[in-house]
Amino acid sequence: MSMLGLKLPTDPRWVNLAEMDLAEILTDHAYCEQKAATFCISIIQQYPEHIEMVHELAPIVTEEWGHFRMVLKELQKRNLKLGMQRKDEYVNELMKFQRKGGARDARLVEKLLVCALIEARSCERFRLLSLEINDDDLKEFYHKFMVAEAGHYRLFIDLARKFGGTEAVNKRWQEYLDKEKEILHSLELRGDRMH
Repeated sequence: MSMLGLKLPTDPRWVNLAEMDLAEILTDHAYCEQKAATFCISIIQQYPEHIEMVHELAPIVTEEWGHFRMVLKELQKRNLKLGMQRKDEYVNELMKFQRKGGARDARLVEKLLVCALIEARSCERFRLLSLEINDDDLKEFYHKFMVAEAGHYRLFIDLARKFGGTEAVNKRWQEYLDKEKEILHSLELRGDRMH
């Protein structure tokens, strides 16, 4: 996944772990889509002055919520239940790495980079599922998600560059990629988590 720039590929055993309990991975996936929609809504609420960005993010809210509904439908089709939302240690660790102070747009850039990274890793994991899972319906299901997340990743990176400058953002993005590698190393490999 060199296009995404990720420094550490997902351990191939992750798909086997995820397959052991589809209700768990689908539940976690559902909440990831829901959180992505919520995140875009909160950026729109916090930065309404960036009207072009608002117009670019508004359709993503609809799309991510549509993805949440697709996962719900998949659970229903398989007679599985949506479980409880769980703590996302991966995202929490990325949030800790955000620079909190500074100018308003600098804080926006940090939020956009976290979003870009979550989408990039989701894209990489959806790709793995679309290739390796032993269920043809799910292979196709996850291929669609992979394509969508790749587009979102690009959008968030482009927006970050627009508000933070290409050079500064590229440098900060490398720092995020290094940190993400470190985070993945420190987290146990779990089949019930998307990240």
